[in-house]
Amino acid sequence: MRIFDTKGSKLSEVTEDQFHLEEDMRKLTETNLQQIFGLDLVRSEFELQGLRIDTLAFDKDSKGFVIIEYKKDRNISVVDQGMAYLNLMLNYKADFILEYNDRSAGPSTLKRTDVDWSQSRVLFVAPEFTKYQQYAIGFKDFGIQLWEIRKYKNGMVTFNEVQSPAKKESITTITKSNPVARRVSEEIKVYTEDDHLNTVDDNIKELYMDLKSNILSLGKDIEIRPKKFYIAFRRKQGFVGLVFLKSKIKAYLNIDFPEIQDPLKKARDVREVGHYSHGNTEVTITEPGDIPYVSTLIKQAYEKS
Repeated sequence: MRIFDTKGSKLSEVTEDQFHLEEDMRKLTETNLQQIFGLDLVRSEFELQGLRIDTLAFDKDSKGFVIIEYKKDRNISVVDQGMAYLNLMLNYKADFILEYNDRSAGPSTLKRTDVDWSQSRVLFVAPEFTKYQQYAIGFKDFGIQLWEIRKYKNGMVTFNEVQSPAKKESITTITKSNPVARRVSEEIKVYTEDDHLNTVDDNIKELYMDLKSNILSLGKDIEIRPKKFYIAFRRKQGFVGLVFLKSKIKAYLNIDFPEIQDPLKKARDVREVGHYSHGNTEVTITEPGDIPYVSTLIKQAYEKS
C-alpha cells in the first residue's frame, strides 16, 4: 500500500522507515498498549521456565492473559513458538497470576477463578509476515494472531492484523499426534459469530443480521470480535457488545449513561448491575422496529470511541 502526504493539490509519497531493533517495536507497543490492543501491561520481558516473554498483558474484557512477541526475522515458526507459550501459560497458571498481582497498582488481586484461561492468546508483531506464516495460522479456532507494524519517515505508524487466506479447518485436525498441541487446542477456545447464533432461533438471527448491518454502516474501521459471552464491535476500542437471550438481544454501549442522548428513554444504567461486556449503558432489542432508534444510540458510542 502506497501512502501519500498532501501539500495543496500535490502528493508527496511517504516512504517506509525501518525498526532497527525488536526492542524499538516493544517499547512503542507497550507505551500505547491500551490504545492499540485494549490491553493492560503486566510486565516486560517476563522469564519463566527458561522462556522469555517479550510483553505479558491482560485483557480485562475477556479476562485472559495475552503474550506479545516482536519479530524482525521473517523465518520463525509462529505455530511452534505460539504453542510453546500457550502451553507454558496453561502449565504455570499460578505464576502468571502471581506476576499480575505483584505488578498491579490497584488494591484488588486476581484470583485463579477470575481468569478465563480459554481466552489466552499470543500476538506476534512484526514488520512483515511471509505467506507460509499466514497460512500456518489458518485455523478457525487458533489462539494466535499476526499483527504487522509499519513505521514511516513522517512519524506515522500503522498496526494491521494479518488474516490467514483460509480459516476453515479446526486446529484439532493436526494435533492428534502432538500431546502439547492437543492439550492447548483442548483448553484454548476462539469464539465465532456462529457460536452465538447457533444457540438462538431464526428470529434472533435475523434481528442480529439487521442490527449488524446498521452497526457496520457507521464506518469502515469497525472490527467484529466474538467473545465467550457476547459479540463485541470495536473501533479504537470496543464500543458495543451484543448479548443474545432467548427472545431479545441486549446491547451494552461503551458510553457513560449520563452522556447519552436518549429522548425515548430506552437505555438504562447498569454500572451497579452484573452483566457481560464492558459497556455500562444497556438497551434491549426485541423486534426489527427497535433497530433504527437503537442504532442512533450505538452511533453515539461509536463516535465516542
